[in-house]
Amino acid sequence: MMPLNKNSAFIFFGVFLLIGAYITTRLFTDEIPIDAAEREIKDERNARAGPTYRVEVPLDCPGFTLTGTCPTNYPTTSPSSSADRPPSKTCPEFFRWIHEDLRPWARTGITRETLERAKTTANFRLVVIKGRAYVETFEKGFQTRDTFTLWGFLQLLRRYPGQVPDLELMFDCVDWPVIKSADFAGPESPPPPPLFRYCGDNQTLDIVFPDWSFWGWAEIDIKPWQMLLPELKEGNTRTKWENRQPYAYWKGNPDVAETRLDLMKCNVSEKQDWNARVYRQDWFKESQQGYKQSSLASQCIHRYKIYIEGSAWSVSQKYILACDSVTLIVNPHYYDFFTRGLMPVRHFWPVKENDKCRSIKFAVDWGNSHKRKAQAIGRAASNFIQNDLKMENVYDYMFHLLNEYAKLLKFKPEVPRNATELCSEAMACAADDQGFQKQFMMDSLVKGPAERAPCAMPPPYDPSSMYAVVKKRESSMKIVDLLERRYWEKQGRRQQKP
Repeated sequence: MMPLNKNSAFIFFGVFLLIGAYITTRLFTDEIPIDAAEREIKDERNARAGPTYRVEVPLDCPGFTLTGTCPTNYPTTSPSSSADRPPSKTCPEFFRWIHEDLRPWARTGITRETLERAKTTANFRLVVIKGRAYVETFEKGFQTRDTFTLWGFLQLLRRYPGQVPDLELMFDCVDWPVIKSADFAGPESPPPPPLFRYCGDNQTLDIVFPDWSFWGWAEIDIKPWQMLLPELKEGNTRTKWENRQPYAYWKGNPDVAETRLDLMKCNVSEKQDWNARVYRQDWFKESQQGYKQSSLASQCIHRYKIYIEGSAWSVSQKYILACDSVTLIVNPHYYDFFTRGLMPVRHFWPVKENDKCRSIKFAVDWGNSHKRKAQAIGRAASNFIQNDLKMENVYDYMFHLLNEYAKLLKFKPEVPRNATELCSEAMACAADDQGFQKQFMMDSLVKGPAERAPCAMPPPYDPSSMYAVVKKRESSMKIVDLLERRYWEKQGRRQQKP
């Protein structure tokens, strides 16, 4: 054999490395392909998290039409109820207000007598026993408010079968709260009647609950929230904030409240421009034209949008906040279940109720002079709506509120004689095909049990943390008030100059 010289040895060594690399590569790609390895890692993670299968349970309309009874074959458990499937996340901060809303009964609990006193103004009684729902109607709600509220309860039962406890509650579908806290403030006063509704205020003890429009507002063609939310997000991308009209926009029905009629005075005129562009909404005309001018996803074309209450709170707030526009909130008197999670200057800009026009003009001038800060406020609000108020969190809020409420009951829930069983088939299958009611029910139908467990409830506020929240809100309001006063003082000095 010829001895290898230096060059031959180098070539031989290089060939050896190439062959070794080829063999090694073949070993990894043929025996353990990269995509297979990734699947193995993913499968291991899924095994730790529990099964990820999804069971879809369609409506049994033929069976309901034939028998007139609700089906009995819906699952009684779901993957989300598995003991080895912990909550995937912590609930948004505003869930902590559930504890505050139920605090009036923390010491006494809720007796049968206490509950029955809530019947005075309630539209219906809802009973849940072993995952099945029963309703006793006292008075029909306005339009389809009660219909879609009950539909929402039924979708919760479909999402979390076997996890909603037995309970009885009274629900009032009228706007304004009625359980006055002053009536139950004395040491000898009985506990207040627990009454669910869509909003509350600082003088009342009504228990706030998601409003009917999350499942659709059939009368004015507002789609269910799970369908509308992506459209609102897409609508935000059509016009960049800096390219939007540099004014404050509002469109609605001013006749429902004096404060809205007062807002109409802020519209631009030949004598004064308050930086506001406000319009009267003619719902009858809109209905005749097929609601073509009322597309919520097409209304994010102004840098600023105004929210103002009507006779009480307004469902429009979530739609307004969903734009990247800066939301100018005229000092509100009412709150719904999520708005207590909003913070002035971070999520919205406060506007004085008793000096709207000047306050709006200042807010718009400030935002147009501080564009980066204004855009940040708009983005924070729309991110809050897209993330914290997505539909799964709406259901989780309902879930936790009802679970905490059920713990307070001192009696065994019973089905009243005048109650009827309610299920998704009883509502959707029999709904009229005309209009949007049936369509919105089918669009918002929960297809089957949830794959993931509800989010983890945050703890109640302790006195110090509650104080911190209140003080932070007050401090932000004072800063805006100071900036506004300085602005108008400066404007006054300019006008005095010769």
